[in-house]
Amino acid sequence: MTTAKRAPKTAGGASVAAPAPSADILLKYYRDMLLIRRFEEKAGQLYGMGLIGGFCHLYIGQEAVVVGMQATLTPEDAVITSYRDHGHMLACGMDPRGVMAELTGRIGGYSRGKGGSMHMFSKEKNFYGGHGIVAAQVPLGTGIAFSFHYRGMANVCATYMGDGAVNQGQVYESFNMAALWKLPVIYVIENNKYAMGTSVQRSAAGQELFRRGAAYGIPGEPVDGMSVIAVQEAAERAVAHCKAGNGPYILEMNTYRYRGHSMSDPAKYRTKEEVSKMREQHDPIDHLRALILEGGHADEAALKDIDREIKDIVTDAAEFSQSSPEPDPSELYTDVLIEA
Repeated sequence: MTTAKRAPKTAGGASVAAPAPSADILLKYYRDMLLIRRFEEKAGQLYGMGLIGGFCHLYIGQEAVVVGMQATLTPEDAVITSYRDHGHMLACGMDPRGVMAELTGRIGGYSRGKGGSMHMFSKEKNFYGGHGIVAAQVPLGTGIAFSFHYRGMANVCATYMGDGAVNQGQVYESFNMAALWKLPVIYVIENNKYAMGTSVQRSAAGQELFRRGAAYGIPGEPVDGMSVIAVQEAAERAVAHCKAGNGPYILEMNTYRYRGHSMSDPAKYRTKEEVSKMREQHDPIDHLRALILEGGHADEAALKDIDREIKDIVTDAAEFSQSSPEPDPSELYTDVLIEA
């Protein structure tokens, strides 16, 4: 059995409940998730207006995963993910202006308008992409963890992948190396139930994806990816495991995306009723909002103030993304080689 314990134990073996998050922490989670939601909604609008070209994969519905994970990581820890990456960038603290400007292909973007939606990086924030090839980021994240291990650094690399990527061979090569060398890497499987248009029931033999590291002795656990608190608590366990020198850890985040695989996907492989049910019963932001109100941590007026603040930030980012100049053609020859 490779499933981790859900709560720490006392000397007598009884479970110890994790302390309830403070009002400040809950409100920060709310603000961070709302920023991702509103940013992605605006990105969808700009795409529809023809201001964003190419592929655009929105993170709407999955906000609790990256916000809960990031709440546990330190600024020195690393993050790497796939093409559904805008939420990860914002959660890492990257400037919404720079992210949106990259989406519109402007010089003010994080990759100077040359990378687009799937190829943004921030060395300052230890965010290593944004990768367009399915599962390509998994061996890279494992390599980042190796660099931490090799240099004796007490850091961890959160390596995200989708449920579709889990069936790729390079994932298991990475698992093997990470287990052999006890690398500090957390493999975060964002199981949103659909790999493009194929359900996980049809594509994965064995539905418990957190057990995929069992052959290598890698512990794992399933997590309610629609609850930011559940994610944060699981992340604490995973980070503690890795930073204690025990090697890799797998977290299967059971989550859901409300939009299609990308903006060009009509998502006819699932019913409108299924999506509506998830929105109404399991929305991560609505769930947290209810906890805040019921716990007396804030009132409706305070939450509306946060919403207005977030809308102003997103509006500013959208305006900047359209006013920033397009890259000069000479930019085609920059960032290609590094001089010795």
